[in-house]
Amino acid sequence: MNEKTRRSRRADMSPIWLAGTCALAALTLSVPSGADVYSLPTPNDSVIGTPFYVKTNKEHTLLDIGRHFGLGFDDMEQANPKVDMWVPGEGAEVLVPALHVLPNAPRNGIVLNTAEKRIYYFRSPTEVETFPAGTGREGWETPVGDYTIIEKIKDPTWTPPESVRREHAAKGDILPPVVPAGPDNPLGAYAMRLSNPSYLFHGTNKPWGVGMQVSHGCTRMYPEDIERLFGEVETGTPVKIVNQPYKVGWLGDLLYLEANAHTDAAMAESVKEIIPASIANADGVVVDWDEVRRVQVENAGLPRVVGGRQGSMSWHHFDMIF
Repeated sequence: MNEKTRRSRRADMSPIWLAGTCALAALTLSVPSGADVYSLPTPNDSVIGTPFYVKTNKEHTLLDIGRHFGLGFDDMEQANPKVDMWVPGEGAEVLVPALHVLPNAPRNGIVLNTAEKRIYYFRSPTEVETFPAGTGREGWETPVGDYTIIEKIKDPTWTPPESVRREHAAKGDILPPVVPAGPDNPLGAYAMRLSNPSYLFHGTNKPWGVGMQVSHGCTRMYPEDIERLFGEVETGTPVKIVNQPYKVGWLGDLLYLEANAHTDAAMAESVKEIIPASIANADGVVVDWDEVRRVQVENAGLPRVVGGRQGSMSWHHFDMIF
């Protein structure tokens, strides 16, 4: 696995990081650690991170753990289907799925994959920073396409659309025409407007919605994450929004597959369509189609090895613990 290169605020957590394995450590939460910056070993590599286990204290929720390590609600739920999200209990072993295949998109600016609810900010083609995100719910889907950042706003006000005001009013929640900046503002303290001006990347006053499809189309981020990204990007930065429920990528000679399928159509996709023909039919590449199907069925959001290049290593004996 590739090594993290960013400065870290994780000393209080003290997990043990091991290449190709996971480790178990006692967990002590303080401030969220924020996003990670990864350097790819080569431009041909597309897998970042290292998953690991932590052991909980009784006061932790899976959302506390996820936020601390830059993961959202669905990330933690998919990776820990047998652990209670809200009361995991004292000494529960929780998998932190901090392993990602990069989306199939130009490595330039910001890429949001709505299927996995994750943002990738490419500082360069081989250096990437990643953040969890909340995206649009059914009927209000975040629109795919190519955009740019056209405006950065500190302490934004919120002018709810009339349709949103009607929706809230039907539930007995009367919204004002304009919500001022402050703790009750659902945009949080920072917002960045896209070239489709109805849509923003913004903070939130309800951080536990990050990693879920809960918004009216805008992209929500943890307060600490939007503050960081806001300070790093400039107006004019390209933003590409994609919907890729299956991501395939290389790390060295190993081929990984990650599944984040949340629609019937994605779950019904043929395994032969999940792995691009350009990879599956390439000389010297072997794909374990049974493993591809397993990844699809489990739909755990955690990349697994499903093949590799012959002649370089015995990839089929590479045993991922997960």
